[in-house]
Amino acid sequence: MADSKPYRPNVGIALFNASGQVLVGRRFRDDGPEIILPGFEWQMPQGGIDAHENPRDAMMRELWEETGVANASYLGETDWLTYEFPPFAEPSSHRLAKFRGQRQKWFALRFAGSDDEIDPLTPRNGQPAEFDQWRWERLDRVADLVVPFRRDVYRTVAKRFAEFV
Repeated sequence: MADSKPYRPNVGIALFNASGQVLVGRRFRDDGPEIILPGFEWQMPQGGIDAHENPRDAMMRELWEETGVANASYLGETDWLTYEFPPFAEPSSHRLAKFRGQRQKWFALRFAGSDDEIDPLTPRNGQPAEFDQWRWERLDRVADLVVPFRRDVYRTVAKRFAEFV
């Protein structure tokens, strides 16, 4: 009964550079329902909100854990958006198996550092690396790079954050 499961609280980050492009990372491994498909390995940073953590703190923590970026300023945020996980063949003990999908609040940030600050391969806070490469990409192209089950959310984010391009 996937419909009776809750959504996992999550944040997403659209980190804009001075040229109006956003940072995307290439996922190099699956994590239960968070699968990657050939040709759709790219996504913007995102991650779970810990118990008793507010979304803005989670956003800065996740950005740093996944990319090493600490120099960014707040531009805006979305309302809560959701997506469903696709069926997956992981044991019921998998940390994400108790969720039907993710409930996300997306944040737009302006990158204030230099590109050499971006380092997705170094583990931080005991979290393994999720990305093995990164690049800057046009916001309106990112939905075509992500796995299909995230596309509607990415299209909504692109419309909401178009003013920051």
